[in-house]
Amino acid sequence: MEPTEPTLEPALDPQAPLPATPADSAAPPLVPPSGPPSSRRPPSPPSSPGPAPSRKAAWPNRLRVRLASALRRLMKLWHAQGPQLLAALLAASCGALQVRPQFSPLLAALHALLVHGADSIAGVTNLAAVPRVFIGFGLMLMALGLLLRARVAWVITLLLALLSAGLALWYAHKPNSVFVVAALLIAVLAVDARRFDRSSLAASSLFALLGIGSLLIYGVLGSLWFGAGYTPPIHTLPTAFYYAVETMSTVGYGDIVPRTVEARMYTVSLIVLGITVFATTLSVVIGPLVGGSLKRALEGRMHRENRRNHYVIIGVSSLAYTLWKELHGRNVPVTIIAPPGKPSPYPEDADVIVGDATRNEILEQAGVPLAKVVLTLRDDDAENAFAVLAVKELAPGVKTIAGVNDARHLAKIRRVQPDMLFAPQVLGSDLLVRTLFDEPIDNDTVSKLLFAQN
Repeated sequence: MEPTEPTLEPALDPQAPLPATPADSAAPPLVPPSGPPSSRRPPSPPSSPGPAPSRKAAWPNRLRVRLASALRRLMKLWHAQGPQLLAALLAASCGALQVRPQFSPLLAALHALLVHGADSIAGVTNLAAVPRVFIGFGLMLMALGLLLRARVAWVITLLLALLSAGLALWYAHKPNSVFVVAALLIAVLAVDARRFDRSSLAASSLFALLGIGSLLIYGVLGSLWFGAGYTPPIHTLPTAFYYAVETMSTVGYGDIVPRTVEARMYTVSLIVLGITVFATTLSVVIGPLVGGSLKRALEGRMHRENRRNHYVIIGVSSLAYTLWKELHGRNVPVTIIAPPGKPSPYPEDADVIVGDATRNEILEQAGVPLAKVVLTLRDDDAENAFAVLAVKELAPGVKTIAGVNDARHLAKIRRVQPDMLFAPQVLGSDLLVRTLFDEPIDNDTVSKLLFAQN
């Protein structure tokens, strides 16, 4: 067998056309790209991502973002706590500016008062800044109340700021640092008055007592300091206490009369502070107590008058609350009798009576004789049965609906003869079985299951 020589394929001319194939014969002719061959370049490979931005370029962006975030947090914090914090700082600053110049002489005077008695006060009578010192202490004390947004602190601080500004002009005859700070404090309190809206009885009572105590100390010590300016002079603690209470209460028997300008200005400040502190105390402490009692009495009377043709629900169970919510949403008058000692799920505006539902006075208070329906929906079936008996004894003509928590007690509760029985377990199980077996459920079926009538 002769060896076959390898056949050499002719070299393809780059300019010669390629032989046509069956697939190519059906394809449309290729259109060569326009332009000279030198201008045709192969597509460049996809460019690699450029270098990451330099740190010098990214640093200003990060700084701007952080500054914007910090500014937003500061604005949010200012909106929440800024005005009351500013008012507290201004009040403390105004008080400190008035107390600091006379703090050392004041300590010396108090020490002399404790050691040598009331006669030692005469040696420091020339301290004409005593009212400003006590006003300064009051402002520093009220700064805490401003931080707590107490309304009573706002009222007292506004008054003390007005007195501080007036006394600063009186003594300096021109605006000074105390006057400027007091004016700023008055402006902040006036602009942000709505923020100081807390009227807690405990906080109001605390600041009212502190205000009365501070005012009493101010009256006693001030009377001793300016005692030589009165007729007769005030040199003893009992006389100073008597004059302070007499002036604060605006009684003014006229047995002690101020003669000097300093004594008269001090008396004026004591009268103004006394009227303000006592008026504030009455409004923020006694007012809510009397108003709350009057409100409860009026609401109780209105509820008693409106308890007619209404629904009475006995119990605080989840079923009772859900039923009350549905009736309340339909604007139906409802009165609840809640057992004592158990938490109530009802809101404050609900007509709730706490007491034993088997007692006639509780049932009469709830208006059971004038009610449309009484529903006993407590968690204990025995309590529901006793409540039905009590309602039938007091008002036999009122319709009663007894809830049954345990289906095994259905026959026993039926013996107390309620007008209707409501057993959620029986209703739910029967509806579920009818749904599983595709049995029809009509209104008559639901009514028979919902209320097992006698």
